[in-house]
Amino acid sequence: MTNKPEDISLKIKSGIKQGLIKGWKGLLWLLKIIIPISLATNLLVHFGIIYKLDFLLAPVMTWLCLPASAALVLIMGFFTGIYGTVAALSVMPFSMEHMILIAIFTLISHNMIQESMVQGNSGINPFFAGFFRLFMSFIVTFICAKIMGITPETGGQIISQADLTNGTTSFAIMLKSWGWGTFKLIVQIFCIIMPLMVILELAKTFNIINFITRMISPVLKVMGLSHSTGMLWLTATVFGLTYGAAVIVEETQSNNFEKQELNKLHLSIGINHAMIEDPALFLPFGLPLFWLWIPRIAAAMIATWMYTLFLFARRLYVKHTEHKKLCNHR
Repeated sequence: MTNKPEDISLKIKSGIKQGLIKGWKGLLWLLKIIIPISLATNLLVHFGIIYKLDFLLAPVMTWLCLPASAALVLIMGFFTGIYGTVAALSVMPFSMEHMILIAIFTLISHNMIQESMVQGNSGINPFFAGFFRLFMSFIVTFICAKIMGITPETGGQIISQADLTNGTTSFAIMLKSWGWGTFKLIVQIFCIIMPLMVILELAKTFNIINFITRMISPVLKVMGLSHSTGMLWLTATVFGLTYGAAVIVEETQSNNFEKQELNKLHLSIGINHAMIEDPALFLPFGLPLFWLWIPRIAAAMIATWMYTLFLFARRLYVKHTEHKKLCNHR
């Protein structure tokens, strides 16, 4: 007869071992994305190429009720993430209202290449994931601007490359800065992924996953998501698509999720992820908490429920078509 404490000890050791193995594999996979993309982005910034891309968004700035100079800030966030936007805002005299709109846009559409690849490896087309987030950024920002009654005429000045870089730096210094910054990011991700994967494996071993998903099931219902994707949603919501990438990819590839439920999850977390760290970065600018959290949550809910409605309508159409064919056949 097996001794219960010994049995539990073996399960714990096995869970820790499996978690560390999966965490390490996930980290290596993530490095293949982070290193080349972050280096390419830094090269774009260093050689000033990124500062010439504002033509991509400048024509629609008026539609978003933002000054033309905001285009570059949004482009920075698109490629470099929330930190790029925060760095730009720290040297630009935008009005409070315009900073709110910039924050709303960037909180949805940031670090798009890297995070779209993460979503692409966990069950959804990466191009669709990126396009959907960008589309929702425009829609949500536009609606918020109208609600607040903001106009593009006031606040914001033309920004130059020198304003953001504080002068020209040598290629060697840029490379050193990138290397150190990337190393710190990798260490941070390692410190999150390893314990997270171990906790996840132990939770699976002792059947705690079901308990956790039951606890958050009321929230999942409101968000229009399935109980089965609860742990993935929680991971993305708390840790984001970068820090939570290893868990999200591992879980989607090792479990048989329904395609439609996975699509709903990605629509939701594409809009609404990293709900703690990302909005907190804008707090030093004095931005209201409401606009940093509520628009994204509301947009994620609407997106998933609209998709659910679309699936329902499609099923009704297919049923009606089949019924009509059967009647015609008779």
